[in-house]
Amino acid sequence: MKHPYTPVTLSPARTSIALAVSLALASPGLFYAGSLAAEEIKPTTTKPTAQDKKPATGPAIQLAPVAVTANPLGVDSDEMVVPVAVLNGRELSLKRESTLGETLDGIPGVSASSFGPNASRPVIRGLDGDRIRILQNGLGVLDASSLSFDHAVAVDPIIIEQIDVVRGPAALLYGGSAVGGVVNAIDHRIPKQAIDGVTGRGEVSAGGADSRRNAAVVLDAGNGLFTIHADAYTRKTDDLDIPGFAVSSRKSRADGTVRENRGKLVNSDAQADGGAIGGSLNFENGYAGMSFSTFNNEYGTVAEPGVRIVQKSDRWDAATEFTDLGTVIKGIKLKLAHTDYQHQELEDGAVGTTFANKGVEGSLEATHGNIGRMTGVIGYQVQNSRFSALGDEAFVPSNTTKSQALYLYEELPINLLNRDALKLSFGARTEVVNVDSAGGGRFGPADENRFRPNSYSAGALFAIDQQWSISSNLSHNERAPSYFELYANGPHLATGQFELGDGELNKEVANGIDAQLRWKSGNNSFSVGTYYTRFRNFISLANTGNNRGLDGELNPVDADNDGVADGSGEEILPEASFLAVPAVFRGVEAEGKFRIYEQAGALDMRLRGDYVRATNRDTGEALPRIAPLRVGVGLDYSLNRFGARVDLLRAFNQGRTADNELATDGYTRLDATLTYRLPTSFTLEAFAKARNLLDDEIREHTSFLKDISMSGGRAVVFGLRGEF
Repeated sequence: MKHPYTPVTLSPARTSIALAVSLALASPGLFYAGSLAAEEIKPTTTKPTAQDKKPATGPAIQLAPVAVTANPLGVDSDEMVVPVAVLNGRELSLKRESTLGETLDGIPGVSASSFGPNASRPVIRGLDGDRIRILQNGLGVLDASSLSFDHAVAVDPIIIEQIDVVRGPAALLYGGSAVGGVVNAIDHRIPKQAIDGVTGRGEVSAGGADSRRNAAVVLDAGNGLFTIHADAYTRKTDDLDIPGFAVSSRKSRADGTVRENRGKLVNSDAQADGGAIGGSLNFENGYAGMSFSTFNNEYGTVAEPGVRIVQKSDRWDAATEFTDLGTVIKGIKLKLAHTDYQHQELEDGAVGTTFANKGVEGSLEATHGNIGRMTGVIGYQVQNSRFSALGDEAFVPSNTTKSQALYLYEELPINLLNRDALKLSFGARTEVVNVDSAGGGRFGPADENRFRPNSYSAGALFAIDQQWSISSNLSHNERAPSYFELYANGPHLATGQFELGDGELNKEVANGIDAQLRWKSGNNSFSVGTYYTRFRNFISLANTGNNRGLDGELNPVDADNDGVADGSGEEILPEASFLAVPAVFRGVEAEGKFRIYEQAGALDMRLRGDYVRATNRDTGEALPRIAPLRVGVGLDYSLNRFGARVDLLRAFNQGRTADNELATDGYTRLDATLTYRLPTSFTLEAFAKARNLLDDEIREHTSFLKDISMSGGRAVVFGLRGEF
């Protein structure tokens, strides 16, 4: 019997090509892993026709808006009230780097924590750590990256197919850890739609300042009812080439640190591999499936030349979604993920500290029937994680975090000027969060903390006409303190501090407003936005002025001033304590794309810029590690099979610094990319990506390591990617 919908069907010839390419990419004789993405944004149930494969002879096709996972109703990106950036398809492939932070760095409002080339989390509007929620397919990534900046995110961008970035508060849908924004990495390891045949993508690349060798392959196969997915990747890099000394001249002048290791960032090499297998049953109005994925990563830590980190994360995912169920409940969506994460810090080959995080997270979401013209969802989320740290650098006790939340999100279109010119959105979230410490040793007795965060938001999008629109969003967000903010008590060598938590911290409360003006006409678009977020009690890690030995001794005697305590011989570190201060974050973001030529090919100009200012309202002083003013311009040119891109970014100096923080000089970064689509029966494109062509010294002010580490020097990456 014929299935009631039409799956993708591939011809025997195309299936043979697919298998041949996949075997070639999997061959161990080729280079190691790289990025991979579709050439265009296409629904997974639609294959390009022979006509689609022909070289373009005119302007690029205008693609449809992209549905964004950050909105539970699945609206298009240009219908979102909150500012959202989406990277997928060819754009993601051109921007992809070895870490999530570096991949997203440069999006207006987004920078990177950059703890060397192997560990980098996104920083959104000056906020990072536990205020930025990193998701994988809509559920949290359980790792240790928010605990310490030298811990890499347990998601490798090499296999990701789409990244959604919500700039600004998203606590309503994802909890207090999203008070600064959300990054959702989507890999489609559970196929949502059926295919009949085999399809896939692959890439190999080599070169760059880290001498990378990359390879990746993604395959999907199905019979119209059951679809399976498989992917695998591997990546290897050497120590990073840098344009000068690793230690900055500012640090050398400030404390006399010797400038060594010119041209190489010592202990910055890495190797990683992983993969997944998944499957789903596809129905007329939904799907049900599951997947298993593994992530393995070994890399050197730039801050400690003798230390390497070995990470492993195994994750099981299950998901199902059904639509068109009825008038009361129109659809349901269920997601579950179980993660078993561990990483070990090896000191001269011996295990010094072991971090482990094991837990489960799930969400159930129901789309209700229309109430008048209002549509919306009701959701329930649950998380239960158990974290432990054992060894020399275990500066937090074993602990558990449990949370349960209910939320409601609604949208209401309103007819004005004889059209739906106005859309209102509003919602609320209430949750219960328990953060419990097992105590022991210097962590004292076991302790329990219970919080009840509540968040609210209201927004509006007004379409002035077919081209112009304006949006604004008001939010009240509450975040429960994290386990390390409550219970830390020990030396944190990655940041060079003895950190102390405060078990009496209350939930963090912030109120914010943002607004955007948007314009879009054909191939041209522009948006400018501004935001203001006021924290009643921003939880910050501040230097207390005291010192402690590694054993915890307060203000030990150091008569010869050699940084070692007299008597005990323990290294002395400055003491830093988590405390709540009133703070305000404000800033502006802008980006635009304009078609400036379309005769012999098409030429687009891109503009971007952002600025954030963060202040302690008690003292009027700057908060630490805030990115400087950045402005950029780029050109994209395409003609038939050929494509070229040039990007110029100017980051200004950051002299507005916190106590015990050095300023950073500005830099100019010039990048270029060349692509050529080969004349084959399937999509096959060669590319060359040149980075930092001016060989400038690039030190990101958002990095803890900015004065002992920098970005890579001038280099070129060559690669080949295919899609069938």
